[in-house]
Amino acid sequence: MTSGKPAPIILVPGFWLGAWAWDEVADILRNDGHDVTALTLPGLSSAGDDPTKVSLDDHVQAIADAVRAKGSRVVLAVHSGAGAPGYAASDRVAELIAAMIYVDTGPAKGALDPDWAAPTRPFPSLEDLSESENLDGLSQGQLQTFQERALPEPGAVIREAATLTNDARLDVPTIAICTSFSSDDYKDAIKQGYSFVAGFPELHDVTWIDLPTSHWPMWSRPADLARILGDVASQHGAD
Repeated sequence: MTSGKPAPIILVPGFWLGAWAWDEVADILRNDGHDVTALTLPGLSSAGDDPTKVSLDDHVQAIADAVRAKGSRVVLAVHSGAGAPGYAASDRVAELIAAMIYVDTGPAKGALDPDWAAPTRPFPSLEDLSESENLDGLSQGQLQTFQERALPEPGAVIREAATLTNDARLDVPTIAICTSFSSDDYKDAIKQGYSFVAGFPELHDVTWIDLPTSHWPMWSRPADLARILGDVASQHGAD
């Protein structure tokens, strides 16, 4: 239900990133009057962290705790690799989520890579990154900052799977913002059985939005991404 007060927004970055990745989007939203919280997940706050001791459940719990801390229903936006713990968090606190937003990712089921054996996944070289991900619209300065600030992703987050038990998550309104691949590409990935999008078919209310740009739209199209996030928060505002 729409109201005069938008729902609070929680922003969760993907692999290798901290809350800083959302700074530009968060500033735009706050200037528009939104209540915004950006998260840094366990193991990714500083180079002194030990990511080898961080589990997938630690990430799930951190997201769920942030949702509970707002004291009202929220819009939860998760990016890239955070789709897995984000979907698991929606299983734990479904009643507190007004809407889920998947930013170039999906509601993962099962492990992202059950065969991942290394203790961490280090940030790749920019050359390797360009071969595996869409970098459209990213400046050299943004890529350099990414390289300088990125931290190794905990390996357990990649190889572990969450247990989903609460069917209430299926009724949470869901928005998929497709950036590096189109919504049609995502739907093809669902048909092919990729784990990172495996939860989409079971959800009851999914809206697809195409926003062609890089895999990191918070940097390549921050104003457009902020507008979408803000619109969802306004649409699902608290009574």
